[in-house]
Amino acid sequence: MNDSIFNELQAKANEVDAIGGTIKFVIDDTTVFVDGTGAKNLVSSSNEDADCTISTSASALRDMQSGDLNPMTAVMSGKVKISGDMGLAMKVQSLMS
Repeated sequence: MNDSIFNELQAKANEVDAIGGTIKFVIDDTTVFVDGTGAKNLVSSSNEDADCTISTSASALRDMQSGDLNPMTAVMSGKVKISGDMGLAMKVQSLMS
């Protein structure tokens, strides 16, 4: 498991308001589960079903965080795959920047 990715997403999730649902990130071989259904976002490495699942590579994630890759372009080119609630996927921007 890539601890730096997990720790980064956990730190970001703690900084923003609860997302109002559950999102699972699958980044290479790392799973990060964000449960934003309560008062704050809870982050774990749980591999359970989520309202929205986002799959990508660590390199694509880094490129999006640095601004070198536009998230919409990443989705359109297949570097990022999203399934489930697209409204929640739009809220992910706050966890990425």
